[in-house]
Amino acid sequence: MISNRREFIKGLGLGVGSLGIFGISAPDAKAGLKKITKEMEKISPAAAARDESFWLYVKQAFNIDRSIINLNNGGVHPAPTIVIDAVKRYMDFSNGAPVLNSWRYLRPRKELIRKKIADSFGCSPEEIAITRNVTESLQIALLGLELKSGDEVLTTTHDYPSMKNALFQRGKREGVKVKTFSFPYPPKDINDLAKLFEKNVTSKTKIILICHITNLSGQIFPVREICRMARKRGIEVVIDGAHAYGHFVFEQKDLDCDIYGANLHKWMMAPIGTGFLYVKKEKIRKIWPLFPAPDPLSDDIRKFEHVGTQPEALKLAIGEALNFHYSIGAKRKEERLRYLRNYWAKKLEKLPGFNMLTSCSPDQSCGIGTYNIDGIDMTKLSQVLFNKDKIFNITVGIPSPDGNKENVVGMRVTPSIYTSLRELDLFVERVEYYVKNGLPG
Repeated sequence: MISNRREFIKGLGLGVGSLGIFGISAPDAKAGLKKITKEMEKISPAAAARDESFWLYVKQAFNIDRSIINLNNGGVHPAPTIVIDAVKRYMDFSNGAPVLNSWRYLRPRKELIRKKIADSFGCSPEEIAITRNVTESLQIALLGLELKSGDEVLTTTHDYPSMKNALFQRGKREGVKVKTFSFPYPPKDINDLAKLFEKNVTSKTKIILICHITNLSGQIFPVREICRMARKRGIEVVIDGAHAYGHFVFEQKDLDCDIYGANLHKWMMAPIGTGFLYVKKEKIRKIWPLFPAPDPLSDDIRKFEHVGTQPEALKLAIGEALNFHYSIGAKRKEERLRYLRNYWAKKLEKLPGFNMLTSCSPDQSCGIGTYNIDGIDMTKLSQVLFNKDKIFNITVGIPSPDGNKENVVGMRVTPSIYTSLRELDLFVERVEYYVKNGLPG
């Protein structure tokens, strides 16, 4: 383990004022990165998660606003400086002669990015479409799969509104039935969630929509078990991986899924406006594209990318985000996010009336944590934290487990790898103060 901060910085071969190593291409910076990475490989990812000297180094990769404490990184994540620099570089080149530079020179390079995403997800490049976000990815599937009046789509009350809206629209236009159910949170066992899906399936169920990890409480679902159950019954499963990809480690084989959509501008920290859709090769032909393509029933994954002129710079900069992700270490990043969640949660759990709405079991959650406190207006607490203390987070309404009561309002907390323990201490300190002394006004 790196013994102290000065030794750590010295090991980089850089001065104290040159910590922005991820934005430097000098040979000594690359050598420093290699040395530090090798040193971290000597310890487990869980131990690395607690090595503050290493994360001090990582924090300098972000040019973020330090006049606020941003604990809502789950919405859209800041991109590292090297990613933003890449966007600017490609954008400047494109703007020099857009039709020539963007269309002829930059657009073909997207194929390498497709291969890199496929390598990360563990599939063929011919199964990856590069999209603008997970909403576009999943609506391609949810609106493109064939359904008829009376067919049923099954999902939970916790799934994201944009995806459910696509289903509700099909219900209004085509007579498709949308069936939802709630579930206890946190569940006692992750396998209870698979059993609930199986319990709610009927002979009319044709599609299951499922979050890999929910945006409300950060609940991870047993995707593989649900996919295998559905496959036996001839049901298609569409997986919303908005908060999963780049958050914790997995590949397609671990999920045994056929259709998966993800954001790249959340935990993978790519430019805003990037995502991907995975469709198993033999399933591509049966999905109609959201935007009409020359051959809408072909098995070419690129048919889902016919959305008109768009900035190629955003797609090419995905490559830098992937490099950044793996230079840190995907498992080290996962363990750091989980460590930060547990850090603030264990401190707040001492408060009277504290309710953790997220399981702290490693197989059920990672960096996202949602809580509430009996007798406290959580929406007002969130507003006061920002207005008085410049601590930014959000509140979410989580459907009641039985589906009959009002939503439970909780505060969702999503720190990131650039978040310091001192910032989390300040967050905990201010929450404790308002719980003990009351909210102002």
